[in-house]
Amino acid sequence: MIEPDTIKLLRECDAGIKMGIDSIEDVISYVHDETFRKHLVECENKHEKLKEEIQKLLDKYHDEGKNPNPMAKSMSWIKTNVKLVMNESDKTIANLMTDGCNMGVKSLNKYLNQYQAADEKTKDIAKQLINLEEKLVSDIRQFL
Repeated sequence: MIEPDTIKLLRECDAGIKMGIDSIEDVISYVHDETFRKHLVECENKHEKLKEEIQKLLDKYHDEGKNPNPMAKSMSWIKTNVKLVMNESDKTIANLMTDGCNMGVKSLNKYLNQYQAADEKTKDIAKQLINLEEKLVSDIRQFL
């Protein structure tokens, strides 16, 4: 029998990955520095691979996954667009992405603690996602 925690953690990872991909897509066209753009593209590609892995597991458990909270997604979109209208710079984008990654890391760690009975494969996916977010923050720190 599957622990409900496994499906719940997969859902949260699914929502987090979708939010991350959407955030990258929202800002990438505004990025000026090629190295910065490369970091974002690389991160997005790794998110897409993890998203496929999560989707296979969700399909196995006959679960549809989870979309990001519509309010959180809307607020993120508004914040991003307002800040970019005021200052369309790589520094602004790095700041926005760092804030988003930090929120994602915080949420995923909370869910890892909350759903301790999840299977190890699912916990490993959550940890991989946390590592991706932390790596992006480290990679783009130079643009802050």
